[in-house]
Amino acid sequence: MDAREMKIKAAAAALEHVEDGMRLGIGTGSTAEEFVRLLAEKVAGGLKVEGVPTSERTARLCLELGVPLKSLDELPQLDLTIDGADEVDGHLRLIKGGGGALLREKIVAAASERMIVIADESKVVDLLGRFPLPIEINTFGQVSTRIAVEKTAERLGLTGEMKLRASDDGFFMTDGGHLILDASFGRIPDAEALAIALNTIPGVVEHGLFINLASLAIIAGPAGARVMNARN
Repeated sequence: MDAREMKIKAAAAALEHVEDGMRLGIGTGSTAEEFVRLLAEKVAGGLKVEGVPTSERTARLCLELGVPLKSLDELPQLDLTIDGADEVDGHLRLIKGGGGALLREKIVAAASERMIVIADESKVVDLLGRFPLPIEINTFGQVSTRIAVEKTAERLGLTGEMKLRASDDGFFMTDGGHLILDASFGRIPDAEALAIALNTIPGVVEHGLFINLASLAIIAGPAGARVMNARN
């Protein structure tokens, strides 16, 4: 089973949690896109749902495939969000934002009664941090903000390269018009402490640590999909 097949397996298992009439948060990224494709087939077959996309990229795919969409202002309370992750640990703490949509993803997840994470086995880690942590920052004062992030990381014993995410025509810009600072810490022993510290930096718009948001994870591997619940 190749990587795409595993993503499809995870997406299909998540689709079993979707019920008629649900208000859905729809995530961003390659695994979430497989979910959108499967969801569109169900919609074409009569399933009634309303979706809130977490990015313009996801919105375009939903519209192309016929998945009904609303804004989060129109549907401020959601039943379920289904989204991918760049990393997930045994406590269902996540690193997200590899696709650049972490701010909207976190807002949508927080507005949902439940969040289901879909991923393949390669995304499961014992300790977060192998994947560079995306930190969304304001363009104004970006150098000062970066210095503040570096000092905060040092106080927590975290080291590693931090660099602004690039794109083909300069620096990557999020849907909200912000920059992303990717922090390659390698290991984050205390994700909660780092999340709290980053939230105190004025120029940090949001960060990719998703803590206490995921209800369960559906992890696909060569043998199929399995459900992962948080360890106590």
